[in-house]
Amino acid sequence: MVSSSHEAMHRIFQDYPGLFSRVSKTLGIDFAPPTSITVLPNDLTETSPVERRVDTLLRLETDDDEPLLLAIEAQGKKDPKKPASWAYYASYLLTKYRLQPMLLVVCQDRATAEWAARPVRFGPPQWPLLILRPLVAGPHNMPVITDPDEVRMDLALATLSAITHATDPHIGPILKAMTSVLQDTPEAVADPIIELIAQGLGKHPAAQLWRKLVAVDLSFYKSYISEEIRDEGRAQRASEDILRILDRRGINISDDDRRRIMSCDDLDVLGRWFDRAITAESTTEVFAD
Repeated sequence: MVSSSHEAMHRIFQDYPGLFSRVSKTLGIDFAPPTSITVLPNDLTETSPVERRVDTLLRLETDDDEPLLLAIEAQGKKDPKKPASWAYYASYLLTKYRLQPMLLVVCQDRATAEWAARPVRFGPPQWPLLILRPLVAGPHNMPVITDPDEVRMDLALATLSAITHATDPHIGPILKAMTSVLQDTPEAVADPIIELIAQGLGKHPAAQLWRKLVAVDLSFYKSYISEEIRDEGRAQRASEDILRILDRRGINISDDDRRRIMSCDDLDVLGRWFDRAITAESTTEVFAD
């Protein structure tokens, strides 16, 4: 199943397609900034029943060179079958569009990124027919941006940086720098970024930190995910208040009851439990229908 973090790692290039030239420059390779961009169909399926889809496919127009086909793949783990698929993508795109293809692989852990970056040779060892060399962006080479001024200079690059560092135990300052800048960013720009980072962090522990920061620092934004984040923040506080009342009143709370209260995200239910916790003699009375 495709995860939200997988989607965010490549969809950011659809929302901010000029980002590729800045990412490639960060990685030490100079691609001219595009003058126009076309999002192409990502379906690379042939007439045979084998279905092949690249995550994102862009056509980049520049002033300096001929158009470039940029295929972007989000890679969550090592997969020995992927290099052959990537080689197929490159050959297919060159044949179909008659334009030079480029492959960017985006990862969230260093081991996968280093694996994806290794040149892969196809053909006999004494004369390789094809050498695959993807460009890889991951936590090993994306900048750690904790300065709000640097975030403000390039919000798209800072967003990708936050997503690729999702597993960094010190991601707190990275996310805090983002919310510091987004406080003063127009809502039309900030909302997509809030959602991309929420999706990109997926189920990593950093996702909960991001949700708390959005709930506190960006409480005035109204996007779907930011509203969801704020609801989760209110639900967590309500759950903690219920437990605090019961503890203060000396009501015994089993581990199962504590988990039930903390896992509830329905504000209406939590409100009823809160009212009952004030007078209830047991958690059974709190939970009563």
